[in-house]
Amino acid sequence: MTMIPALLLQDDSGATIAAVLGGTMMLIVWLVFLLVLIIGLWKVFEKAGQPGWACIVPIYNIYILMKIVGKPGWWVVLYFIPFVNFVIGIIVAISLAKAFGRSAAFGVFLLFFLSIIGYQADAPA
Repeated sequence: MTMIPALLLQDDSGATIAAVLGGTMMLIVWLVFLLVLIIGLWKVFEKAGQPGWACIVPIYNIYILMKIVGKPGWWVVLYFIPFVNFVIGIIVAISLAKAFGRSAAFGVFLLFFLSIIGYQADAPA
């Protein structure tokens, strides 16, 4: 009978500390990733003659991106349709690459799949 209370009083503080540190590190990595992506988008928007702050406003940033690539504004709605948004994202990435004189491969691989690298490379100062 004395074994049951001992099992209920186990100390998991080491695991809790490790989980908190791991979660904190992932949050920091994600915030750095997000900051680098915002800086790249800001540069792309300004290079295209649009206000840089527009890249941080949800939904409006997609509308401005449609203006940059020459697509109609209603294409923003297509981003809310599952699976269609994937195809539209690729089309917009290719159009954005071509708008800045880059190849379609640059648009697909660097702007769509590796955005953090592509948007930094697409807008040199």
